[in-house]
Amino acid sequence: MEQGSQPGTLRSARVLIIGLLTVLIVPGLALIFAAISAATNPAAPSAEEAQRDALANSSNECVTCHRQTTPGIVEQYSRSTMAVSVTCQNCHEVRADYPGAIEHEGTYVLNQPTTAMCQTCHQGETAQYLQSRHALPAYVAMVGTDDLSEEQMTQYQSIPEAALGPNQTRAALFNIEGPEITRFACAACHNIGRPALDGSVGECQQCHLRHEFSLEQARRPETCNACHIGPDHPQWEIYQESPHGIAYATGGDSWNWDAEPGTLTVNDFPAPTCATCHFSGFGASGTTHDAGDRLSWYLFAQFSERRPNYQENITAMQNVCFECHNRNFITTFYADADVAVEYVNGLVTQGTELLQPLREQNLLTATPFDESVEFTYYELWHHWGRTAKFGVWMLGADYVQWHGVYEMLGDLTDIREFVAEAIGAPESAAVPGG
Repeated sequence: MEQGSQPGTLRSARVLIIGLLTVLIVPGLALIFAAISAATNPAAPSAEEAQRDALANSSNECVTCHRQTTPGIVEQYSRSTMAVSVTCQNCHEVRADYPGAIEHEGTYVLNQPTTAMCQTCHQGETAQYLQSRHALPAYVAMVGTDDLSEEQMTQYQSIPEAALGPNQTRAALFNIEGPEITRFACAACHNIGRPALDGSVGECQQCHLRHEFSLEQARRPETCNACHIGPDHPQWEIYQESPHGIAYATGGDSWNWDAEPGTLTVNDFPAPTCATCHFSGFGASGTTHDAGDRLSWYLFAQFSERRPNYQENITAMQNVCFECHNRNFITTFYADADVAVEYVNGLVTQGTELLQPLREQNLLTATPFDESVEFTYYELWHHWGRTAKFGVWMLGADYVQWHGVYEMLGDLTDIREFVAEAIGAPESAAVPGG
């Protein structure tokens, strides 16, 4: 009996082995064929990709072509909320005679869509932006007003910041450094307000990076860090050392970055970012694209003055503050910060008065930045004075003190010594707080 059962046992063993090999080999072959298919047909998205890719099943000719030529751009746009209803043609395609149009694959396009395109859907946001410092005032601060069209000049003069320089000339440093440098320096930030060939003003993509147009990206303070950094406007560095910045650094990853605009509460953002204070709808204040809409001073100016609508601006900013802080705290803070701004104004005034005898006696040339004292005076107000004021309002003690007023006091001493050597002026002129 045992000897007669061996052939059946062997057959069973062979069947078992073949079954195991089938289980192991067939899925492996399937994976290999899938990999080969993906390599030869990269346009075919996986199920996971299709779930997060709004363009996964798109037959749009731009999408089909650019999946091969610039797949990164298609990938970015496929994740944006606009991809569901806005086509590439909606933003890029224009008529043949449109300013800046280039011929492309049987049609005409703009390589870089202008604010006029954004305005088609975002009228309110564009109108707010065009009244802000991020619009023409940013560009004019670099190149002056000479090249503005009549319409652009009218628009510029309607913006509050224009009151500080209604007919500005090209910035002296911009001229001295030349296009070899400024193309990578000044222009990188100040072009946020550059007029396009079609006459529309601004570059929305400076803040809303292409092609995802992500809410989170626009709300993250690192986005503002692209420009608001360095010795003359170190808002990013100040924010990092402030209580608000510390809260962001230690807990920001859990905040609700994709919350619907206009609905934000302290549950979404337990502490503010740049956007929370200056742009977002928060508390009783609605969303704005005017970066100065909630500011009470022209802090960037050589001599800071109140903004024309500073009382309304204070109310708008304090509506945000009151979501976390009590009224007594905020009222006291504003009063003390106002006094600090006036103090810094006083230091700049003193530097101006120290140089006045040199101007009266023609001991300074008319050429800007050809004498060391001109650099010293410029840094007095443009670097350290502005930094101290920003530090006050953003709660950055180190920037009020060591990167601010301390540096101002040192510059005043250097200016005093320069004047004394030039005309024999006394070196013991009083320094406020000295």
